[in-house]
Amino acid sequence: MNEEFYFTSESVTEGHPDKVCDCISDAILDNILKNDKDARVACETMASSNKIIISGEITTSQQLKKSFYSDIAREVLNDIGYSSNKSGMNGSKVDIDVHIVKQSPDIAMGLDRKSKIDQGAGDQGLMFGFACSETKQLMPLPIHLAHELSNKLTEVRKSKELDYLQPDGKTQVTIKYDGFNPIEISKVVIATQHDDLLKK
Repeated sequence: MNEEFYFTSESVTEGHPDKVCDCISDAILDNILKNDKDARVACETMASSNKIIISGEITTSQQLKKSFYSDIAREVLNDIGYSSNKSGMNGSKVDIDVHIVKQSPDIAMGLDRKSKIDQGAGDQGLMFGFACSETKQLMPLPIHLAHELSNKLTEVRKSKELDYLQPDGKTQVTIKYDGFNPIEISKVVIATQHDDLLKK
C-alpha cells in the first residue's frame, strides 16, 4: 500500500526582493561576460526600502566604475516595474551602494590552472531538485504549478489586466500524493503586493 503525503512548493514573482536581487546580480554577470569571457564574478545584491547594496569579488580585464553597476541595477528595477514611488521603490531614484573588490588571491590560487581540465571551483553549493514525469517540463507538479501562477501574476500585472497589482508576489501549491502519484491539488496560496484598494 502506498503512503499518502503532502508536498508544498513556492515560487516568487520577478518583483519579490529575493528575485530582484538575483536579477541584478545576473545582469551584472551577463554584462561583464559580454566583454570578458574569462572574468570571475561573485556578485551579491541586497535590497531594502529605497536602498540597493551591490557587493562581492569581481576580477575582470575591464575597468569598471561604480556607475556601471548602478546603471545596470536601475535598468533591472525599472524593467521589473519598480519605476515609481507607488511601487515602493523607484529604480531611477533608489540609493545604490557599490562595494566591489578584486577576487581574493587565495581563491584565485586555487582556480588558476594552465589547463581548463584542471580548473578548480571558487564556491560550493547545495541544490535540491529532480527530474520526473509528472509534467512535460520534467519538473515536480507542485513547483511547476507554483511557477505557472507566479508567471501569470507578472503577466496580468504588466498587461494592466489587473492594474492594481505591484511587482512583489508569491505563490504556494500543495499537492497530495499517493506514493509517487499526485492525486489532488490540496491548497493554493497567492500573495501579491497591490495598491491600497480600501482608498478606492
